[in-house]
This record gives sequence, C-alpha cells and structure tokens, in this order.
Amino acid sequence: MKNNKPSSMETEQNKLYIVLVSIHGLLRGHNMELGRDADTGGQTKYVIELARALSEHPDVNRVDILTRQVIDPKIDTDYSYPMEEIAHGANIIRLPCGPRRYLRKEVLWPYLDSFIDNSLQHFRKISRVPDVIHGHYADAGYVGSRMSQLLGVPLIQTGHSLGRVKKQRMLDSGANEKTIENQYNISQRIEAEEIALGNSALVIASTSQEVEEQYSQYENYQPKRMMIIPPGIDLVNFHPPQRGDKRPAIENDVNRFLKHPKKPMILALSRPDVRKNISTLVRAYGENQKLREHANLVIVAGNRDDIRSMEKGAREVLTELLMLIDYYDLYGSVSYFKHHRSSDVPDLYRLVARSRGVFVNPALTEPFGLTLIEASACGAPIVATRDGGPTDIIKHCRNGILVNPLDADEMGNIILDAITNKARWKRWSRNGKQGAKEHYTWDGHVKKYVREIQKIIGRKQKKRVSRFSKNRLPSVDRILICDIDNTLIGDKKGLEELLYKVNLANGHVGLGIATGRRLESAIKVINEWGIPMPDMLITAVGTEIHYGYGQNMIEDTGWQRQIEYRWEPEKLMKAASKIPGLKLQAKSEQRKYKISYNIDLDKMPSEKEINCHFRKLDLHAKLVFSHGAYLDILPVRASKGLAVRYLSMRWGIPAERFLVAGDSGNDEGMLSGNNLGVVVGNYSAELEKLRGKPRIFFANQHYARGVIEGIEHYDFLGKLRLPAETG
Repeated sequence: MKNNKPSSMETEQNKLYIVLVSIHGLLRGHNMELGRDADTGGQTKYVIELARALSEHPDVNRVDILTRQVIDPKIDTDYSYPMEEIAHGANIIRLPCGPRRYLRKEVLWPYLDSFIDNSLQHFRKISRVPDVIHGHYADAGYVGSRMSQLLGVPLIQTGHSLGRVKKQRMLDSGANEKTIENQYNISQRIEAEEIALGNSALVIASTSQEVEEQYSQYENYQPKRMMIIPPGIDLVNFHPPQRGDKRPAIENDVNRFLKHPKKPMILALSRPDVRKNISTLVRAYGENQKLREHANLVIVAGNRDDIRSMEKGAREVLTELLMLIDYYDLYGSVSYFKHHRSSDVPDLYRLVARSRGVFVNPALTEPFGLTLIEASACGAPIVATRDGGPTDIIKHCRNGILVNPLDADEMGNIILDAITNKARWKRWSRNGKQGAKEHYTWDGHVKKYVREIQKIIGRKQKKRVSRFSKNRLPSVDRILICDIDNTLIGDKKGLEELLYKVNLANGHVGLGIATGRRLESAIKVINEWGIPMPDMLITAVGTEIHYGYGQNMIEDTGWQRQIEYRWEPEKLMKAASKIPGLKLQAKSEQRKYKISYNIDLDKMPSEKEINCHFRKLDLHAKLVFSHGAYLDILPVRASKGLAVRYLSMRWGIPAERFLVAGDSGNDEGMLSGNNLGVVVGNYSAELEKLRGKPRIFFANQHYARGVIEGIEHYDFLGKLRLPAETG
C-alpha cells in the first residue's frame, strides 16, 4: 500500500515562515550593545527575543530578521556577517543597504529601495516566500509595505515609537519645526508610518494608550486592525535573587563609587537620550536630603569610553549628568560606571531587590517600558512616568506608582515613600514577580501572535517562487525596459539604431516596455513604429503585465491578484468627484486597476491633502502625477517600479541587470533602487530631484539616443559597469 503520509521536509515547509524587518541599529544574538546609541535600544532586544520565541512555536518553521549589513572599522565585525543563527530556525540576515559604514536611522531613507531589492534576492536564494512580514519602526514599515506589495503576503507593523507623537512633544518643549524636520526627517517618517498603517493587515501595539492616544493621531488609524500584545520577557534570566547566589561581578563596579553601598539602591537604566529624562531624576535625588541619606542612586546610561567622542545628543546628556552630580555634591552617593554587558542587567535588578530599593523610569514618554517588566520579574518595585506603557504595567502588576516626569520634587518624595514603607515594598515586590509571570511571558505573547497570523493568512498552503516555462525570458541574463512616449519613440533613426544594438546581443538581452498607456494603445504604437513585440509589457502605469509570444499577449494574472489588495475604484471615484481641479479622462483611458484624470494645478489641492481625504474615508490608493497635467489613481500595490521588482523576482534576474529608461514622473519608481536607471535628455522637470543618485544616469541625448547613451554608460550590452555606492 502506498504511504500517503507527507515527508518530514513537506511537513516543515507547511509550517510558517515569518520575516521580521528591523533595519537600523546594531543587531546580534549575543552581548547586545543596548544603549550604545539612540538606535540600539529596546526595539533591537524585542526583535531578537521575539525571533527566538517564535522559532520555538510548533507551527513555525523559520524566522528571519532582515537588517542592515554594516562593515565599519569603528564597530564590531559581528555586524558584517551576512547570516547569524541565533536559535534553531531563527536567523539574522544582514543585507547591503547604501554605504557600508554605520549610519543613524534618519539618513537611511534614500537607501531603503535597495534594501527591498536585496530582500527579494534573499527569498529567491532560499526558494521560499514568507507567510507574513513584520515591520518594526517606520523605516521597516516602508520596506515591509513594499515587500508585502511585491510578494502578495500580509504585513504586520509595530511602530515602537511614532513620529507624530515625537514631533508634537518636541514642539511642546520649544523645539523649532524646521530644526525637527532637518534633524529627524520627520515628515518622511510620518508618511512612512501612514503607508505602513494603510497596508497592514494587523498592527501590534504594546498598550491601550498607544492605540487610543498615539495611533489615533494618524489618518490611517483603523482600530479594528490593531491588537494589543505586550512584549514578553525571558524568565530564565530575569528572576528574583535566590539564597546562595554568588555576588555578581557588576556589584564591584557599582560599589566602587559609593561610601555606603549597603543602602537601598535607586536604579535608572536607559540609553543617554534627553527623552529618558535622567537629569530630572538626579535633581529629584539631589534636592531631597532625606532621600540622599536613605538611599544610593545608580545610573546606567549606556556604555562609553570617552564622552567627548560620542554623538552630540548622548554627549550633552552625559555632560549634564556629570555637572548635576558635581552641583549637588553627590560624590559617594551616586554610581555612574562606564561599562556593562547585557548579561549584567538582570544582576542589577536583583541588586535593587536585595537592597530593598526601587527601579525608576523617569522618561518623558514611554511607549512600553520593557525594563519595568524585567525589574518586576526580579522583584524590584517600580516608579515610572505617568505616560504610555507604565500605566498598563502597574495596572497588571500592582507593584509601584506613577509620577509626573517633569516634577522633581514629587518624584523625590514618591521614591522616598516607596523605599521607606517596608510593608508596601514587600507587597509590591511580591506582586511584581507574580504579575510578570501572568501577563508578560514570551510563551503567551507568541501563542497569541501565531494565532492572529493564522487567522490572517487563512492557513493557506505556502507557495514557492515560480518561473514560467515558456517565453525566452529564462534564457536572458539582463533586461532593457523603456517607457514608450518621449523615450523609446520620438526619433525614428535613433530607435532603429537602438534596436540594432539590442539585436547584436545574441539573444541574452530581453526587451520590455513600461508605459502609462493601456495595452491596446501600446501595441498600436509598437506596430506603427515597427518595434518588434517585446518580451514583456508593463502597461496602464504599472497595473498590468503581459508577456509577448509573437503577436500574442499573455497576461500575468499573478500580478493582478497581487495588486487588487484594498482596491475600491467606485468609492475612490466617488471621493475624487468632490476634489476640485480633477476631470475624469475618457472611458477608453480607464482600466480595471487605473483611474485617470486631467488636472488643473491652479484649482487642485496638494497631493498631501488628496491623500488625507482618501485616508479619512479608509480608502487606499497610490497617486501618480506626470507631465504636470495628469493624475493616475492606482492600487497601493501597483506602479511601474513595483512591477519591475516583481519581474526581477519572478524571473530570477537581479535588479542591477535591469536597465530602465524614462522621461517623466510616472517613471520615478522604476528608476529607483538597484536598477540601472537612465533619464533621457528630454525629461520632465519632476525627475530633476533624482539627479546625483549613483544608479541614475542623466543622458544628454534625447529619446532612443539617450537610451543608447545610458547603455554605453553602464556597458549594459557588455560586461556591465555598476556604479559604486558613495559615502
């Protein structure tokens, strides 16, 4: 009798493949450099621990964390390795993204399209498409949205901190809007968050306050797609002190600053960031004489070798810290040692518990507060800011009290009361240990997480990336894709010369067309100009893909299924009818996945205002303006650029082996990323902003002769000459 039982390999392939995207910061599976800078904090730890916990779930086969590869003599070589296994079935995959050196998150935006292209190559390399993509922070939300669109898989998003909230708090503190924009690229971050929220099947938040007060500020706020799943903690490492425990090594570092090390310990642990509000805690301690007599203050503010060599924000925070210690003459009462390892953190919490002290989080704003849970699990009562996550944590654990982070007097008195009320201290310590076990374990987090994923994907059978068996595309190793109007056509002799050069390439160069025209119109122009039927046509501004077999055209139905996500054309047309300056084009110009308008720039509102109008109606679309005269409304998963990336993945041809040529705004998406781009000499002004990007060449010649100039610039028909990233 035939055995129909699936093989072990088939069984594993039917389990979930989950991709976590966390681009900035320094991620590794051991000795994490938490607090090294503003980009290497709670988010990086959360992602690592989530990946490990997910890998242990019986329904999960593989978890990959996609992050940025960094090759920089100033940091450890660990961050340069392309792959690191952090648990069985869980890996960190490091992908090139812009310059090789370490960069802060605010300057990564121009390189994220390359990160997307390199992610797709990773999926092809392992011959598997993820079942779900989970973006962490705004940059990963942007990347995750695009990858979700290309792969047709659900996106989950976790913001960790939100741009609109940050901007408002900085404005409230007196910061200048222009300064905020210049330093943090805040508009780009907020727009990326809007895109991620609009594309997400699920948004995971840590607290109810995060959903109700923070996400509610966004145009794409849809609470029905949001779920509160608090992060977990590792109870193996974070546990109360036990009798017979050896003295931890970090205790010597703490005590060498203190005259009376046996006093209760007030511990603050965070990176040196002004938002962590360490200075107010020092003032609270320094100005309360009874508190100074009763307890020691221990401040762990990241790691440092030389404050003078640190980045400006950390340098200013630490300098102020030292000045306050000197001003209040706190020598012998405050410990502020320079170095600690991530493995020392649980021991620090246990030192707080042994000394009958408290852990304090005085941050101006705290989306969650993972350190509060860790301290609670170790038996240390908590005093925390009256904002965000601490509210939920204290409600669940009943092991501390909230304070106004700006009131130093109140903070000092509350900490003193927390330490001196012995009966309540014991109750808080006991409650915290129990509450952490009941509400904040990784096992509970992952069970809920996987259950929600399975609801979203409907337990679909996983599909591998596939190839078509016909057409000549499997035999080509590079593809030239041109816009039609004002790029491929416009100069008859130039076109003939271009086609002649492509024909000389012995069949290893594919030819494609990407146009805003509908298919019938594109074929008519192709015939009129004597262009051989291309291998592929991307038409209707990237909403349709067809392959050419002689004079027959075969539609890529997979692309159609991919872009229909949240496409509601009737509702969009109704909403657009209320926008001044838009006039619907002829019926012949409308397509199933494209709504086209003529525009009057003097009457039409801004692109941002149109997007806001749609988002408030829970409508999701992409706006493409071209030639200052036309607007195309497309599905969020459609564009020429996304279509080119889809083809790269579908046919297994790397993005850098696509030469794309265009002249107008609707070509911008396909000119970005790892593709080799050519802007012909007769381009529209809207493309001028692309000048200077290493993989976009601005030709002097017009029409097809400009394409030839680009081919020669990259030696595209020869050995290929790839421009190096700068920086």
